[in-house]
Amino acid sequence: MRMKEFQDTSLIRQVTSSIHQAAEKLNGKPVKFMEVCGSHTMAIGHWGIRKLIPETIKLISGPGCPVCVTPSSVIDELIRLKGVTIATFGDLLRVPGSLGNLEEARARGARVETIYSPLEALKLAEKEETILVGIGFETTIPGIAHTILEAQRRKLKYFSVFCLAKLIPPALEALLRDDQAAINGFILPGHVSVIIGLKAYTFLSERFRIGGVVTGFEPLDILLGILRLLEQLPNPEIINEYSRVVKPQGNEEAQKMIKKVFGVSPALWRGLGWLPDSGLVIRGEYEEYDAQKRYNLRVRETEPHPECLCGEMLRGRIKATDCPLFAKTCTPVHPVGPCMVSSEGSCAAHYKYER
Repeated sequence: MRMKEFQDTSLIRQVTSSIHQAAEKLNGKPVKFMEVCGSHTMAIGHWGIRKLIPETIKLISGPGCPVCVTPSSVIDELIRLKGVTIATFGDLLRVPGSLGNLEEARARGARVETIYSPLEALKLAEKEETILVGIGFETTIPGIAHTILEAQRRKLKYFSVFCLAKLIPPALEALLRDDQAAINGFILPGHVSVIIGLKAYTFLSERFRIGGVVTGFEPLDILLGILRLLEQLPNPEIINEYSRVVKPQGNEEAQKMIKKVFGVSPALWRGLGWLPDSGLVIRGEYEEYDAQKRYNLRVRETEPHPECLCGEMLRGRIKATDCPLFAKTCTPVHPVGPCMVSSEGSCAAHYKYER
């Protein structure tokens, strides 16, 4: 199937009709499906998917935005650094910490550079002490690993990585242990699955009796994912509806690179707390590039804004419009929490497409 056919209106009508028929067989029973990819969150809003499906099917956003799940203490640690260039992706600039945000710190004279690829940080490190803020899921982790290997090859002395990478499968398990979420199925992340393949998700159906469908980001992709989740409710399994991109084994070369550079460690997630084996740490043979050791950086829990419910959204307990700050004191121009800051945040998606 060619890409334009994934936006074909006649095919979309057919699949939407099948979704309504499948929902009718549930006799009005509501179901809740969670997407755990920020790109899916934006695509669902952009294509108006919620308006096409029955009201009994609730689509909720999970911890699929790497900026959103990063604790605010990280921002404070970066702002405290002196005499160091901070290389970061743009979404992180306006995430608030207790000391302000990186954009404000830059206005006060801090050296903060926006990058679009981890390798850009190496060019900065040729001239000055540079920290790459290593945020991301399995999609971006291989690029961070490659950058560390390249820094070693070039023998760069002024380069290090603040490793904040996180792994999706442990977060899914944490969500399923939360009775309040009551998830009936997962729209699994296409980009992440390109790297890790399908086997990493089999625990969902085998241990929790919850199904999952890997999908792409076009409207037909997402609607097919919803249909497959409805069809497999009695017998949950992991289905690949994005086979044009995702292979069952994933990208084995990328997996090898990740294992070479990183070991598994606990990680602190906004909304989910400390989760075992959900983060990565730079291995000893590359510790000269570990910014946490070089600068004694700490990741710690901090008190969130008392009215910001970003953490509850990341757990799938509420939707963006349930937050009392949404579209009032919290807007894209003046964000209170990271779910409104990030271009992949659930609040940003609702504000842009579904108010």
